[in-house]
Amino acid sequence: MPGPIRAYVRFVDGLNRIVGVFAMYIFVFLMGMLLYSSATRLVTGTSYIWVVEMAQFTMVTYYILGGGYSIQLNSHVRMDLFYSRWSDRTKAILDAITILLVIAYVVMLIRGGVASTLYAWQYGQRNYSAWAPPLWPIKSIMVVGFVLMLLQLTATFFKDLARARGESLE
Repeated sequence: MPGPIRAYVRFVDGLNRIVGVFAMYIFVFLMGMLLYSSATRLVTGTSYIWVVEMAQFTMVTYYILGGGYSIQLNSHVRMDLFYSRWSDRTKAILDAITILLVIAYVVMLIRGGVASTLYAWQYGQRNYSAWAPPLWPIKSIMVVGFVLMLLQLTATFFKDLARARGESLE
C-alpha cells in the first residue's frame, strides 16, 4: 500500500486509541455520578432530577466515542456461521465489501446528526424534562463519534484490502 494510506491508517488508529481509552474513563465518571446521587439520597432523603438524564448523556458519550476503538479492536459483533471456515484472503475480501455498506450507513448517520445538531444550535432545542438541558452538546458529541467511526471504518477498509493482497498495514 502507498505511504499516505499507511500514514492515514496509523494516524486514525492512534487517534481512536486515545479517544477510546478516554471513553473508558468516562465510565468511571458515570459510576461516581451515580454513587454521588445514591449517597445524597441516602443521607438527605432527596434526589437530584439532573442525575438520571446526565447519566444517560454520559452513557451515550461512552458508547459513541468508544465506537471507533471497538471497530479498531475488531470487538464488534460478527455472525460466525461460515466466516471461521474461510481463508484469510476470502475473509478480507468479504470484509472489504461489507464494510462499504457500513460506511454508507455511517455517512447517513453523520448527515442526519449534523442536521439535527444544527437545528438544536439554531433553535436552542432542549430536552422535554424538568431539568431541560440543551441538546446541542450531546448531539455534537454524537456527530464527532460518528466521524471517528467513519475514519476508522475507512482505515479498516484499507487494512482489509491489504490483507486481501497478502500485505499488512498493522
